[in-house]
Amino acid sequence: MEKTISLNKDLLNYLRQEDFKGYDPFDFLNSKIFQLTPFKYSKWFRLAWLQLGKHLPLNLRPLLLVPKKRNPKGIALIISGLIQDYKRTNEKQYLSEANNLAEWLLTQRCNSAKWKYSCWGYHFDWQARSFYVPVGKPNIITTFYVACALYDLGKITNEEKFMTVALNSAKFMTSNLYQEQEDNSFFSYIPDEKTLVHNANLLGSAWCAFAGKQLNDTKMIDQALKAARLSANEQSKDGAWLYGSNNFHNFIDGFHTGYNLEALNFIKDTLKISDFDKNIEIGYYYYLNNFFEKDGTVKYYNNSKYPLDMHSFAQAILTLLKVGNKNSDHSLSEIVISRAIELMYIPNKKRFIYQRRKWFVNKINYMRWTQAWSYYSLAYYNNFKSKLTNE
Repeated sequence: MEKTISLNKDLLNYLRQEDFKGYDPFDFLNSKIFQLTPFKYSKWFRLAWLQLGKHLPLNLRPLLLVPKKRNPKGIALIISGLIQDYKRTNEKQYLSEANNLAEWLLTQRCNSAKWKYSCWGYHFDWQARSFYVPVGKPNIITTFYVACALYDLGKITNEEKFMTVALNSAKFMTSNLYQEQEDNSFFSYIPDEKTLVHNANLLGSAWCAFAGKQLNDTKMIDQALKAARLSANEQSKDGAWLYGSNNFHNFIDGFHTGYNLEALNFIKDTLKISDFDKNIEIGYYYYLNNFFEKDGTVKYYNNSKYPLDMHSFAQAILTLLKVGNKNSDHSLSEIVISRAIELMYIPNKKRFIYQRRKWFVNKINYMRWTQAWSYYSLAYYNNFKSKLTNE
């Protein structure tokens, strides 16, 4: 554990030096040069340009005038990591730093006049195949992670403001993202979008179940359970989830499967119910048997080893400890961490790489996607192991 503690300290110091700012795999539309062209008005040009930035192993962002920025979701993950470090060490500096970052998050809420409740989005325009998300438009994934971080910090520091804002975000979800189509109820990824994406639906369900319990809002809890049951029913018999309902969403990947399992487990623990026990059981069995190689390498897809992505390794650590939490899961998490350090860590730079593909390595430094997830997962592991040692 000393090795992972030292490594995570180095990673946190690196993030501090960068003022928690950085590039992102999806920030290519922030290019000031691209924004000067007429291509910015075309869905397909935006999509192609974004995908180029995501897959190109050469970082052209400085040349294309893409600025380094803080990302609300990345900052939320770092706060969650700081909380874990505080719990392990009882050193107040971690809480002080988390508090400063939380105050920044409060300034990054999307337009309150338009959305009424607290919510957050990304710091870049984002073009997906099924929808376009401009800067300033909130999404459920970012809002979930920010809300969790703020609530956890507020609970530790007795700062009511953070907890109030966090719970308020669930009202944004029920007002702007919850929808009913025929007999189906689910939370959409962004406002005004009708596509079912399972990890978005389940994370939204999890937070609304939690907030509903804290606020004594039975309607919110009922909506959360209806939405969660839809994704539970969409799970295949072998335990897998496709990413979503569109034809081009017919893929199964590891870290989104981890999100789904973590969300269902969160609902189970929050509401003290057994409704999703079978889904968690078969889903976790599928996860273990389809996304890990014997040496601890974490696969991106169920049917393909590549790309090796540090995000997949980081989520695996969290899923193994939060959802599995058996001795065998603890052991596998240690093997996964060793493999991640072997394959993905750059010792002289004190950070992790983005991806290893079959024919090349992408070492571009991404703050949210790679470093923030790495820091949070390792901080969680260090605190988890520390508690086991002290029991």
